[in-house]
Amino acid sequence: MKKGVLLVNLGTPDTPTRKDVYRYLQQFLLDERVIDVNPLWRNILVRGIIVPFRSGKSAKLYQKLWTAEGSPLKYYGELLVREVQRIIGDNYVVTLGMRYQSPSIERAIETLLSHNVSSIKVIPLFPQYASATTGSVHEEVMRILSKKQAIPEVKFVNSFHNLPAMIDVFADNARAKNYQSFDHILMSFHGLPERQLLKADRCSHCLKAENCCAVISEKNQFCYSAQCHETARLIADNLGLRSDQYTVCFQSRLGNAQWIQPYTSNVLKARADRGDKRLLVFSPAFVCECLETTIEIGEEYQEEFVAMGGEKVQLVPSLNDDPRWINAIAKMSTSN
Repeated sequence: MKKGVLLVNLGTPDTPTRKDVYRYLQQFLLDERVIDVNPLWRNILVRGIIVPFRSGKSAKLYQKLWTAEGSPLKYYGELLVREVQRIIGDNYVVTLGMRYQSPSIERAIETLLSHNVSSIKVIPLFPQYASATTGSVHEEVMRILSKKQAIPEVKFVNSFHNLPAMIDVFADNARAKNYQSFDHILMSFHGLPERQLLKADRCSHCLKAENCCAVISEKNQFCYSAQCHETARLIADNLGLRSDQYTVCFQSRLGNAQWIQPYTSNVLKARADRGDKRLLVFSPAFVCECLETTIEIGEEYQEEFVAMGGEKVQLVPSLNDDPRWINAIAKMSTSN
């Protein structure tokens, strides 16, 4: 009997037009796990304010991101599916689903069920667990399967923030950029509202101490921030960095609510004020290049830093199509 593997990423507009970006942003931001506020206020905020005002600007950014192959996120996702399928063989069926837009998770699951798979392993391609990403994927998979009469065995991967192959690839990509020549290193992760950390806290541990995210423990095992700090520490250890040679920070803040700090933009300013000229920036919350890496870090932060008196913000490339990353996902797909 065949087994199914469902690889899931966040999603991307079908094209970089304002119409498709509008559809993508609306579906994404209406997810109650993404903007976790009163449903009425979320609808007003998303449909009446954020999407109408941001879709045009976002479309221009996606146009800059788009390549001859289309969206990098979809391109690398499809490549990953092909390569993992090749490695693990015909006893498995590997599919790609996007949480928002296409190919949808529902379509990917229907493909697996059409092959009469005995089980489905769901691997959200988010290294660190968050309710807004991995949690949303799990909920959507369960929603779809709950409508079926015959439900195969389902296994979920929650996170892989300490995956050795991922750490090795990021570290080696930094070595290729001559990381020791930079004044300081930033480990910039996608941000989250602090309230989402608190909601995921079962043990009243979150934000109770200044260093509550410093070490993964039983109490903070589902903490996004703690997993980010662990990923950063492992990369730093691989490179032999001292704790004062790098800063963990968080980007892509939306709205005025308190998000996880420090904010990457504030760290850029602080490093410029110290006289730093060249910064190396990792973005280890993403497994392939996307808007947040190529555009936000590679272009927008570069422009901001130069305006502050700096010279260079160098993005460390993501995992993309590195064979070690692909082999690690293939191994994850077949492990118990």
